[in-house]
Amino acid sequence: MDPATALSALHALSDPVKAAGMADYHKAPRRYLGIALSDMEPLVADWRSSASVAERVALAAGLWDSDIHEARIAAAKLLTQARIREDEAMVWSELQRWVSEFDAWAIADHTCKAIERRLVAEPARLDVVETWTGDPVMWVRRAALVATLPWAKLTHPSAEDLLARERMLGWAASMVADRNWFIQKAIGWWLRTLSVHDAGRVHAFVDGPGVSLKPFARREALRRLRDGTPTVQRTS
Repeated sequence: MDPATALSALHALSDPVKAAGMADYHKAPRRYLGIALSDMEPLVADWRSSASVAERVALAAGLWDSDIHEARIAAAKLLTQARIREDEAMVWSELQRWVSEFDAWAIADHTCKAIERRLVAEPARLDVVETWTGDPVMWVRRAALVATLPWAKLTHPSAEDLLARERMLGWAASMVADRNWFIQKAIGWWLRTLSVHDAGRVHAFVDGPGVSLKPFARREALRRLRDGTPTVQRTS
């Protein structure tokens, strides 16, 4: 499958009315086709199943470079896979290329789902992610938290996982002074996710480095602790 053929398949599903609504909602200045995710996913699954990793990377690169909303999301979905046995470094390299072009939450979040798989597969890549925390582009800084959510979800973290988790909480602490809504939301999201497994650590953050979080981010961080959701305390 070449990018031109894949783009033709996406265009065949376009809906101009829905596209106009999506453009108004997402606001990023690019073309929108108005395709629902449920309609796109069978196409992407077919492309993924019939291509090697190298072929998928090439296709994803072409789709991404089209700068069409749905094509970029399809590109991210093409590379979202837990286990990649060949050309895995090629996938990681392509995903890094995209990060600097993040400019809207939907594309960034779908790409971060692919990135998080590559980070879990090789945690040493967190050194690269750490550099994102000081990037001048807000979306890149935000990606450092969104792409590392797997560490907030761990029920039985290893000693290495706990060290990585503390490292990420340090990144979050460094971003508290950033008053951008999306950054504050990402901090709250990370803490809310962690609260299911380590309520004490979330309270310590909110009452410590996170004391100046915006009120909505603070509420987000503590939401699961205030609605009766059971939590599991850290034991190591």
